[in-house]
Amino acid sequence: MPAAKLRFFGVAAYELIDTSGRRILVDPYLDDCPGNPVKSNHLEKVDLVVVSHAAIDHLGDTEKIAKRHGCPVICGGEVKAYLMAKGVPGPQIRATTWGIKVRVAGVEVQPVECHHWSQIRMPDGTFASGVPMAFVIELGGGHRFYHYGDTALFSDMKLQAELYRPTIGAIGIANPQEILERFPMPGEMLTSELSPREGILAAQWLGLKTILPCHYINPDGNPDLAEFQKLHGEARVRGEVIGESVVLKPGDWLDL
Repeated sequence: MPAAKLRFFGVAAYELIDTSGRRILVDPYLDDCPGNPVKSNHLEKVDLVVVSHAAIDHLGDTEKIAKRHGCPVICGGEVKAYLMAKGVPGPQIRATTWGIKVRVAGVEVQPVECHHWSQIRMPDGTFASGVPMAFVIELGGGHRFYHYGDTALFSDMKLQAELYRPTIGAIGIANPQEILERFPMPGEMLTSELSPREGILAAQWLGLKTILPCHYINPDGNPDLAEFQKLHGEARVRGEVIGESVVLKPGDWLDL
């Protein structure tokens, strides 16, 4: 059986390869992500796209990937409405929400609760909103990948661990400094959806054996990532149960 592996593209974008060789993209923000060496037209094969919510740095290049490869998309209702309005055929899109486990392209995907928001401007100028999702994706070989979908911290992550037993997971604990100016608003963001301290708790509550801190582009010099790594080391010194933290740069592969 081939080993599962994954590749990080920046922010919260990943390519997963399961033990059957199927290639799954999660939140494929590729083409407009500075520092990411892999663009959507570099991908030779895509079997499935999984989208957590409609934010541009998560929805990313889903439309063009779905059209180019003809691959199915798993997403929420608001993302389905947007993709259909942009010309992606409805039968190519599997809408789901928390609790409704699906199998698409041979891949089992369990949507789980996510404390966030999801909204998008439709081509006609109106807005669509829906329920954001996190996911546990079965990769085979005992590997279950958790994608946090931009969630905030909540204690039922402990229940998700008990029910779905994720083994490796992406936990967003930073802000992508390189693109924040694209979203002008008054004031400043002091944390991401998970602060570094909250990210430590999330990883522990989920029972992750391998933690992939994310929601950054360049890990070098990112203060939130540095704080997360510091807190992670301190937790280990105290003897707390916490998985290994693996910091990836855009384009990096990780064998599972």
